[in-house]
Amino acid sequence: MMASIGEFDPLNNIVPATKIEVTVSCRDLLDVDTFSKSDPVVVLYVQGIGTKEWREFGRTEVIDNTLNPNFVRKFFLDYFFEERQNLRFDVYNVDSRSSNISKFDFLGQTFCTLGEIIGSTGGRLENSLSGIPGKKLGAIIFTAEELSNCRDIATMQLCANKLDKKDFFGKSDPFLVFYRSNEDGTFTICHKTEVVKNTLNPVWQPFTIPVRALCNGDYDRTVKVDVYDWDRDGSHDFIGEFTTSYRDFSRGQNQFNVYEVLNPKKKGKKKKYINSGTVTLLSFKVESEYTFVDFIRGGTQLNFTVAIDFTASNGDPSQPSSLHYMNPYQMNAYAMALKAVGEIIQDYDSDKLFPAYGFGAKLPPDGKISHAFPLSGDNENPNCVGIEGVLEAYFQSLRTVQLYGPTNFSPVINQVARSAQDVTDGSQYFVLLMITDGVISDMVQTKEAVVNAAALPMSIIIIGVGPAEFDAMEELDGDEVRVSFRGHFAERDIVQFVPFRDYMDRSGNQVLSMARLAKDVLAEIPEQLLGFMKTRGIEPRPTLSSSDLPDLHRHI
Repeated sequence: MMASIGEFDPLNNIVPATKIEVTVSCRDLLDVDTFSKSDPVVVLYVQGIGTKEWREFGRTEVIDNTLNPNFVRKFFLDYFFEERQNLRFDVYNVDSRSSNISKFDFLGQTFCTLGEIIGSTGGRLENSLSGIPGKKLGAIIFTAEELSNCRDIATMQLCANKLDKKDFFGKSDPFLVFYRSNEDGTFTICHKTEVVKNTLNPVWQPFTIPVRALCNGDYDRTVKVDVYDWDRDGSHDFIGEFTTSYRDFSRGQNQFNVYEVLNPKKKGKKKKYINSGTVTLLSFKVESEYTFVDFIRGGTQLNFTVAIDFTASNGDPSQPSSLHYMNPYQMNAYAMALKAVGEIIQDYDSDKLFPAYGFGAKLPPDGKISHAFPLSGDNENPNCVGIEGVLEAYFQSLRTVQLYGPTNFSPVINQVARSAQDVTDGSQYFVLLMITDGVISDMVQTKEAVVNAAALPMSIIIIGVGPAEFDAMEELDGDEVRVSFRGHFAERDIVQFVPFRDYMDRSGNQVLSMARLAKDVLAEIPEQLLGFMKTRGIEPRPTLSSSDLPDLHRHI
């Protein structure tokens, strides 16, 4: 790590969102024109996070006289795996020059999420249009493509010559700061090199940066580079600056990639001022990185498993004070957490069958304690149909089992790990959601289970509900220190822990609370999946068409 630079924001969120291009076509639209066929247009509406309000995002062009339009104008959407991005597509027949929708004939509509389109076989989703009772309205077809400049990674190395001396006792301690320019003329920091101590002719280490971060896909956009002399107290001295572009950099080492470092203040004061040194590009290469979308489009399925805490500390489910209280008017925290995460992940699981388990309960008829009992009540088949099926099985279990203890995590983790062990070819990635109210009783065994699971295609999300202290959980979330067992460290950080109370909306808006929770706990999943695939040398399969999709599913 280099010294922090006081006046700059930390380098988080430097990479713009993944851009998805959605193409639309329709088949067998309703014909409402008397003398010719309809003149269709598709209007896309999007919803803000946690709101029900639809706002228009954009329109395709109008194609005259057809019931089977293939629209040329695309929709470009920012894609966030961790958000439920609701979309509404309305189809109209345009029979006037006005752009006012109220003057158009409605031909039907469909609702879906961006995740559904991306998660469909080969990134192609076909939906029936609805909205006019008793009429066949035809179909609308979407295809999703990730924009190709999203995935390029540039590696470059620079050096400098004869930089201005800024330090009284020694030479300068130079480092570079890179900025990409924005549409409005402002600059956003996107990279800092390390500091090279006590030299006016530094050679910096090669570094890697996503091309999106450098130019947001516009190869001719200005890239500004500042040269600083590092000072311990954070008041770094400005040596000078130069501008270039991704396109210039991509030409590699040549006479055009030697830049004069200019200091505007010095230039204004000194007539004989030439420059404050030069910076030279020593090497430049671009590689294409696989993305999460590449794997999903190639057929990788996310296998979602749920485990719910049935220990007595949750309180009697028939009492309003219980975390498992079955309130007929609103969902309890367990149901909210399950629905928030499950509704997003289900878009990437084609058969919508979700194994669901409980732990820490005494089971009928003989009161045996179990730490991995299927909520379905069927030991042979723990699958529930859809997220609604998981919720039904959860409520049914609350009526039949006795809440008990202790709070053992390792049996369920090991259960999912056994399934993940059978499918390490990249066709499936397992996500286990554990919802709990308290302190883990088997921490040592759980650490061992997590260390073993880190070598498998799986991630674990733990959501803490209720008021308990969850300090011990932070140990499992390896953001600060990687989880270890008997000196063996987990090879990846696969656990994400959050207390639900941190996401509760103060005004009681459950939709917003759930959206916030899902956004945070799911944000790491794409990187965790990519980390596993990369370490195993697994590449995405070519995009599958609907006809040649194998049955990729295996369940726990």
